[in-house]
Amino acid sequence: MQVFRLDEAAGQERLATILRRHTLVADPNVTRTVSDIIQMVREMGDKGLFALTEKFDGVSLSAQNVRVETALLEKLAGQVSAEVRTALRMAAKNIRHFHELQREYTRVMEQADGVQLMHRIQPLDAVGIYVPGGQAAYPSTVLMTAVPAQVAGVPRLVAVTPAKSFLTQPVLAAALIEAGISEVYTVGGAQAIAALAYGTESVPRVAKIVGPGNRYVAEAKRQVYGVVDVDTIAGPSEVVIIADDTADPVLVAADMLAQAEHDELAAAVCVTTSETLAMAVAEQLAYQAATLSRREVVEAALERFGAIFLVASLSEAVRLVNRMAPEHVGVMTAEPERLAEDITFAGAVFIGAASAEAVGDYFAGPSHVLPTGGTARFFSPLGVYDFVRRTNLIRYTMGRLVKTADMITCLAEAEGLDGHARSIRLRMERHSGPLAPTTNPLTESKQNLPAVESPPETASNDEP
Repeated sequence: MQVFRLDEAAGQERLATILRRHTLVADPNVTRTVSDIIQMVREMGDKGLFALTEKFDGVSLSAQNVRVETALLEKLAGQVSAEVRTALRMAAKNIRHFHELQREYTRVMEQADGVQLMHRIQPLDAVGIYVPGGQAAYPSTVLMTAVPAQVAGVPRLVAVTPAKSFLTQPVLAAALIEAGISEVYTVGGAQAIAALAYGTESVPRVAKIVGPGNRYVAEAKRQVYGVVDVDTIAGPSEVVIIADDTADPVLVAADMLAQAEHDELAAAVCVTTSETLAMAVAEQLAYQAATLSRREVVEAALERFGAIFLVASLSEAVRLVNRMAPEHVGVMTAEPERLAEDITFAGAVFIGAASAEAVGDYFAGPSHVLPTGGTARFFSPLGVYDFVRRTNLIRYTMGRLVKTADMITCLAEAEGLDGHARSIRLRMERHSGPLAPTTNPLTESKQNLPAVESPPETASNDEP
């Protein structure tokens, strides 16, 4: 891999390529294809869902076999070694313990005059988890999405995953059982997202969809957002390692390759103050990549979006990281804790050589579902807070209303909303005493109301 000096034109050009990576992968053909898929599932339900699954996955489904039977789930899980199942169980325990810290509780504020204000926290009623298929199985995704939802109290968790990968990767079944998910459907791709969002005869709709997927899945999540909530429109994975001359080039390269093996569009970057380290990391990348089973994917990712940047100081390295706002940041320096304090925009920060990014992917506890493509500037990691609804409850009293009525009507009239003001005045009139039988405040104040024109007969508020 080439080493770039950030203060030179070639370095700035390489950085620009990495920064606009998420826009380079956009494809209008994907947008149109996904739109057609969603419309087909929305209009045809099961029939459309099953036809698309046969077309794209070569799997014939029906209402009788689209949902995985518990016996099959347990049979597949039984094929997984005790060692792996123990690791899954311990990982789930760590994830649960961490996310217990994020629990939110209903709060009540008692004020004078008997006024009560409440901030009520309630879990979503149903969450769909997309578990990607393809060449690799991702049981960790099951745990990292399901456990925070369970801590939040979500009563119904649904998993969708492509049939072929599910049947050939029994570790997914083991993870689903460990996560306590029994409602599993063997559908994948954009059609699975559409089914979760709109519902079909066999797949009841959910309130939120979480979990990573390919660009068709990501685009489908983008298009159904608003019909349901989604966690994020995740892009390809990325890591930036900050290193000085105390870092071990073997470990720096290893963490970069751990991200590069995800996807040919993944970004793996090292930012260092040491030219000696930079050269050693470049050598290690070439050496280690040649030994990986996904060598072709790794080398393609490094070629397209990999880089080693030489900078003048660690302060400049931190500024670069905050500008990139990446999904993962590793800090391998003499004083990693101090440096990490200045990193304000990142999905997750891994402090010190022992904190391998893979620790976060599988075992530490925080969810590995993180913002990508610079969105860490405004998005957060997936957490318990993503699976609850917040409702404000207001219990006012007449005593407080009497004291504040003039200020409320003043603000309403300042906005030109006389209906708001009247709703307060009517309460004041009724509070001061019964109105005379012949008095109708609505009729008497009619002359003060603006004229309302009837809409044309051709107008309609119905959706197309």
